[in-house]
Amino acid sequence: MRAAFPADLDRTAIECVATEGSAGVGLFYTWRDLDRSSAMIANLLGSLALPADARVLVHTDKSVEALILYLAVLRAGLVYVPLNSAYQASELGYFIDNAEPAVVVCASRDFGWLSKIAFRAGTAHVYTLDDDHRGSLLQRAAHHADTQAPVQRAAADVASIIYTSGTTGRSKGAMLSHGNLLSNAQVLKTLWAWRSEADGGDVLIHALPLFHVHGLFVASHGALLNGSKMLWFAKFDARAVTARLPEATVFMGVPTLYGRLLAEPTFNAQACRNMRLFISGSAPLLAETFRQFSERSGHTILERYGMSETVMLTSNPYAPVQDRIAGTVGFALPGVGLRVTSADGSLIGAVEVRGPSVFQGYWRMPEKTAEEFTADGWFKTGDLGQIDAQGRLTLIGRSKDLIISGGYNVYPAEVEGYLNELPGIDESAVIGVPHADFGEAVVAVLVPRAGASVDAAACIAALKQRIAGFKVPKQLIVVDQLPRNAMGKVQKALLREHYRALFAH
Repeated sequence: MRAAFPADLDRTAIECVATEGSAGVGLFYTWRDLDRSSAMIANLLGSLALPADARVLVHTDKSVEALILYLAVLRAGLVYVPLNSAYQASELGYFIDNAEPAVVVCASRDFGWLSKIAFRAGTAHVYTLDDDHRGSLLQRAAHHADTQAPVQRAAADVASIIYTSGTTGRSKGAMLSHGNLLSNAQVLKTLWAWRSEADGGDVLIHALPLFHVHGLFVASHGALLNGSKMLWFAKFDARAVTARLPEATVFMGVPTLYGRLLAEPTFNAQACRNMRLFISGSAPLLAETFRQFSERSGHTILERYGMSETVMLTSNPYAPVQDRIAGTVGFALPGVGLRVTSADGSLIGAVEVRGPSVFQGYWRMPEKTAEEFTADGWFKTGDLGQIDAQGRLTLIGRSKDLIISGGYNVYPAEVEGYLNELPGIDESAVIGVPHADFGEAVVAVLVPRAGASVDAAACIAALKQRIAGFKVPKQLIVVDQLPRNAMGKVQKALLREHYRALFAH
């Protein structure tokens, strides 16, 4: 990415936008700032004499310095492991044990408990990094030189490990190589027609988290590779984003963010007058949201499809706009193989892919990796879909019980495991039901133990102490028994249908 920086390093690369509740009136970072700061952190990491495949695990709030840390890890030739900042101690313990990071970077507020977990697991270095531009990482890096020659890595070398939960509740680390990330960024630069400075230049509104493929790889890589300015939001604020839309040309969001823009009274076509592209991903976009957004803004959302294991796979076309079809995720990207297979020869089947952006496998899980690839080398996405005569993919559903709430993956088995440990609960079934804001809301259906009563508020409070907030059920429902088939398996499809109107209001 450093090689893609513009010739004029004193141009603004990132402007931090103040939102309600955030401090300050905004900071500006030039391309020179990104270069010098990432070099200093890379030199700090280099001084630790770590092996080439050493992992740097990052559990921090979103900040420009966190993005600079990502660049520094790549410059130092190490492996970047981002984690959702909402993860709690019980979750972090597994990730640290599994990744065995040489370096952990966390928010200062978490240093006390997180450093104990890390040191106990054998991590040698723990630094802090906060969203107010402070932390021991920056203090230590300040003593190092601000120039650095990036460590050379081969295309097949692992650049990042992205943890994606499994249906059994055990998280898997998808190993993405430098080649995976670079090839995907280059394809998207061309496909989405990123504009150079000579053509007026693009400005990206970055309002996505950095621990997610969407915000870290798709959005950040797009702007960095193109040398485009970013308007940086530490968190999404519909009114603040709308106020800055006239200065931007590109916006990337999950369906939840588009719903919140539509709920903002100041959002209209005038605010979008200079925009050229709105991109949606990470969860299915409702056809009604697609239609309302077009009517309100005058723009047609471009929906695309990707995964943690593959980065982006398909995209609706940039042009012509009328070929962006609601409910579809478009065509395979150049170089991506896409097919649908079914045992009975039906048009709807399992979506399988291959190509330069498909990951190498799961970290330290060779058996699981082998299971997820076909004998002829195609990756099984776990999604069900249909490809039309033109090659356009429509996703029908998921072959697993994955819930996507607000763009984040929630695997029921993990939440059920925590619920079933709570006092008074005999068993549970976690499902996703339609929700206007989150796309899907997490709902838990509980069976109490004989003679016991379940306090829903107490259960939710307990869960909030153990798992990330986006995994905590929006509602708990107590029943006498769960529906089962003849084999004794809980029929979650019946539960989803029964409670699908739970949030209809």
